[in-house]
Amino acid sequence: MQFDVIVIGGGHAGTEAAAAAARRGARTALLSYDLTKLGAMSCNPAIGGLGKGHLVREVDAFDGLIGRAADVAGIHYRMLNRSKGTAVQGPRVQADRTRYAAAIQTMLRAQPDLTLVEGEASALVQAGGRIAGVQLADGTVLEAKAIILATGTFLGGRIFRGEERELGGRVGEAAATRLAAQLRALTLPMARLKTGTPPRLDGRTIDWSRIAEQPSDADRWTMSPMTPHRTLPQLHCGVTRTTPATHDAIRAALDRSPLFSGAIDAQGPRYCPSIEDKIHRFGDRDGHQIFLEPEGLGTPLIYPNGMSTSLPVDVQQAMISSVPGLERCAIVTPGYAVEYDYVDPRALDATLGLPQIPGLYCAGQINGTTGYEEAAGQGLVAGANAAAFARGIEPLLLERATSYLGVMVDDLILQGVTEPYRMLTARAEFRLRLRADNAETRLAEAAGQLGLLGAARAARYRQRAVARAELEAHFATPLTATAVHVRGAPIGLDGARRSGKEWLRFPGVELAHVSKGIDSDPHLLAEFIEDARYAPYIERQDAEVAALHANDAVRLSLELDFAAVPGLSNEMVEKLTASRPETLGAASRIRGITPAALSAILLHARRAA
Repeated sequence: MQFDVIVIGGGHAGTEAAAAAARRGARTALLSYDLTKLGAMSCNPAIGGLGKGHLVREVDAFDGLIGRAADVAGIHYRMLNRSKGTAVQGPRVQADRTRYAAAIQTMLRAQPDLTLVEGEASALVQAGGRIAGVQLADGTVLEAKAIILATGTFLGGRIFRGEERELGGRVGEAAATRLAAQLRALTLPMARLKTGTPPRLDGRTIDWSRIAEQPSDADRWTMSPMTPHRTLPQLHCGVTRTTPATHDAIRAALDRSPLFSGAIDAQGPRYCPSIEDKIHRFGDRDGHQIFLEPEGLGTPLIYPNGMSTSLPVDVQQAMISSVPGLERCAIVTPGYAVEYDYVDPRALDATLGLPQIPGLYCAGQINGTTGYEEAAGQGLVAGANAAAFARGIEPLLLERATSYLGVMVDDLILQGVTEPYRMLTARAEFRLRLRADNAETRLAEAAGQLGLLGAARAARYRQRAVARAELEAHFATPLTATAVHVRGAPIGLDGARRSGKEWLRFPGVELAHVSKGIDSDPHLLAEFIEDARYAPYIERQDAEVAALHANDAVRLSLELDFAAVPGLSNEMVEKLTASRPETLGAASRIRGITPAALSAILLHARRAA
């Protein structure tokens, strides 16, 4: 069988990659060991969050799957950081696990140019140093010009729970051991990382009367603007805390934890540590919050967010029973840790391709990241670019100044990882312009030009562009200070005439002070008003963005010998050689590279040219 692109792995990275490649017209195969597990939520039953919600909205702006699937399955909506500015607010949706996977599978089956193939990838096939296809465990060969590895935690995966050990990427699912061995034989820069998951609880055995309720947001926002309204009943989450007895039970069993016994040597995610790591590192705290999150409408399973662990089952039960409201709680599935292979993302270029092996792309946890949202974002980028490679069309290249997707890719390929990478709003230096609510406006044009939009989304963007232009015209009308003051705005009477959009920059000036009313989509109108209010701050950043673009226009040869550049320290040479920055701007974003070093690199590059 012949394809343009083959995607190996059916998680959040793989499904998004396959859909993106197919949307660009590439004949695409999505290869997964078990097609019934496509889109499975391996860990927490939630999509979005701080920084992560931005990624979801941006993937959705490219007509991706994750946002729409979250709405199909959404049973609890919460806007994080609501008390802060919109730039750092994070939309988060609790999803019914079964409905989420079903929604992903439905969209994949409806996608033209996409074939779902069940089987195990045992080896990559190469010809002339380039990718030529995939050999399956049964000997079948699928031919392709490009392949995307989206193997999640399955690549060389090992599961740990107390003294228990088994091969696998998820409980009950086999690891990709043969493929892992081949990749290591290709001398790719590889290492190990780990992640973990908490025990799943039987909600019928929880004393909910002792648990604080956290309701779903009352305002009816959705993750994707393509979703007109929520369709499922909304459930509340619960909040409880660990106790000194919890901590005592954990401390007494640290010698039985694979994390402390030396069985697991790999680094785990700093921003989502195991409960035993929390107790070890923050032993002075009297308690840690535990969020009890329902896993669906038709199941009693509860996910105790904040209790990821690899402790033995008997210790997990003692730990759970010491938490208020969980004294009689039954564990349905114990928690565990997974250690897996990843490829140093500094070996990738901005397309998430491996220059060492033309036609080979990587997305998701194989690149050293953690989280559904980070995986989906990389899947979109890798899928779009694998299709571009196979079909000879324009690649998808994203910038730090225009998207969190660009921030993530840039961070990965320049900095590499020492722990699983998680998106945070603090990672984006231009975050004032990268709000979750304006993802469509920022990325619509690029998405359309690259052919990543389905017909319904393209039609929406056209209508939205017309509506946006109407808003611009409406708020361009000049208003005197007196006119705005008479309508109740708390402003000084300076005699100036400003447009309604300019008046919205002033503290205390609201929509009613500058407009007698306009018939517009309320979400678009709210975004427009936020754009107006953020405009002065964004204008101040324009010089920084211009400098970024100027440095990114200075190309560096891939053959540049950084060891030959006078004045660079050994550490700088090591970092630059590992990252192979393609531009002076990319070199400037590598941690530890000083302005003096950049000047030396620029001078050396000009002399060598």
